[in-house]
Amino acid sequence: MKPLIAAGIAVAIAVPVAGAGAAYAFSGDVPRGTTVLGVDLGGKSRSEAARALDAGLAARAEELGKPVTVQVADQRGTVQPADVGLAVDVPATVAKASKRSVWPFGSRAVDPVITVDADRLDRALQPTAAKVAQAITRPAVTFDGLTPKPVYPAPGKGLDKQSSADALKASWPRSDRVAVPVVDIVPQTTRADVDRLVTELAEPAVAAPVAVAVKKQTGRTAGALAVSPEAIAASLNLTGDDRGKITPKVDAGKLRTALKTPLAKLEKVPSDAQVTPAGGKPVVVASTGGELVDLNKLSGDLLTVLPKAAPRAATASIVPVPPKTTSEELQKLGIKERVSTFTTNFTGGLNYGRSKNIIQAAKEVDGAIVKPGETFSLNGHTGPRGYAEGYVDAPVIVDGKLTPGVGGGVSQFTTTLFNAGYYAGMVDVEHQPHSYWFSRYPSVIEATIFYPTLDMKFRNETPYGVLIDTSYTDKSITVSMWSTKQYDISTEWSAKRNPTQPDPVHLKPGPECVATEGIPGFTQDAWRIFRQDGKEINREKFTWRYDAEPKQICGTAPN
Repeated sequence: MKPLIAAGIAVAIAVPVAGAGAAYAFSGDVPRGTTVLGVDLGGKSRSEAARALDAGLAARAEELGKPVTVQVADQRGTVQPADVGLAVDVPATVAKASKRSVWPFGSRAVDPVITVDADRLDRALQPTAAKVAQAITRPAVTFDGLTPKPVYPAPGKGLDKQSSADALKASWPRSDRVAVPVVDIVPQTTRADVDRLVTELAEPAVAAPVAVAVKKQTGRTAGALAVSPEAIAASLNLTGDDRGKITPKVDAGKLRTALKTPLAKLEKVPSDAQVTPAGGKPVVVASTGGELVDLNKLSGDLLTVLPKAAPRAATASIVPVPPKTTSEELQKLGIKERVSTFTTNFTGGLNYGRSKNIIQAAKEVDGAIVKPGETFSLNGHTGPRGYAEGYVDAPVIVDGKLTPGVGGGVSQFTTTLFNAGYYAGMVDVEHQPHSYWFSRYPSVIEATIFYPTLDMKFRNETPYGVLIDTSYTDKSITVSMWSTKQYDISTEWSAKRNPTQPDPVHLKPGPECVATEGIPGFTQDAWRIFRQDGKEINREKFTWRYDAEPKQICGTAPN
């Protein structure tokens, strides 16, 4: 019996010893022996552990802020942690570290909880992923006249936002090199879905017109509108998105274009208030309200009737539409005097291709108002500059060569507009000088343009509105800006440096060859100087290097 008693005594003694050890190990919110990224959090309360981890991360701030190398297939790039929201989630990490382990003794390293903005990460990775990605074939149903044509989907390869984020969270910050997976992207719309859209929506949609009863808000009849099959085909959008999902919709803008003539008989278009210079002073032309058919609502309603058999009918309402800019708003903008004007000259008269394009752009911009805080984009204002918009062929610089192209010459208007904004004190947001210097422009402070990739933008940071006023003769284009004068602005140029001379280039003779004499290249600085009450308050430096324009010879090189 004695051995049993002894054993019993031993057990009785061991239990409280183990209990004491566990109590020690579990003292505080975080079990003792717990570390995160080498920071000891054991035995601390959650608030103490959070402060300790914050301090540990701060000590490694430079290391944790370094770029992370990402491997996408055989391509390598980098992302900045701050740019993609890559960080340690301290509260979540402390909560994770506070969970009790099964055995309370020894040490344990707890991985931190990492956060990353999947959308921002995806955008940052796209330049690298683009080199290996294969876009899906977007499913669609298009129309050849009134005949629906299916476009069947095909898978592609690229990044999955969540998979990329998970890969980064699994590796960082223990490693500054992360392999981001390239995954198959399967379109969400299948071949069978496309066929079903053709038979159930596209074909019946253009089989007959839709009769639309148009009513005023009072309920009184305003007239009738027939949405023809042609208008339906022009506005029915059945194209998949980036993930290959087709969401049928009627495009209200395209519907308005297709119904332009019948709508004109029912609508009164609103007129924005305008400011126009007259007699050396700006005059406000009053705004007027309008009444338009609510095509946004009609577009949605059409989707419900297009799958049905004829006869088909819908209703639409005429709603009041206020002007975008009222007379009262313009009066408050402080447009009271001409604050800058700039003129450039051209040759060939108004019938010359370059001249026509310059004047066309000037007409589109004339009267534009840039409100305080707004950014003016020339591409955004004019949109595409093609044949349909009234532009014609004229020489443009493409790949370093002068060749005929639609819209050639608009760069001269761009330069004129840029300088008017420059001398009005507008903030330069985006512009790029020409690759070659042409003497009709001031060096350095000039701008070229190419839709849609190369734009000219400026921002109005004054407290006043700015009116853009354009005018022209058969030899020149002028852009003036009207506002409330803030600065007297002038320009100082450095001497030209690092000159280069043109080389002869022989090109194949033909209509696409434009012979040139060549222009020397150089580098130069220009300073925009701001003065108030005669005192200089700021100066802004611009620098540009011009290439030497080759001497283009339309003919074969001599042997």
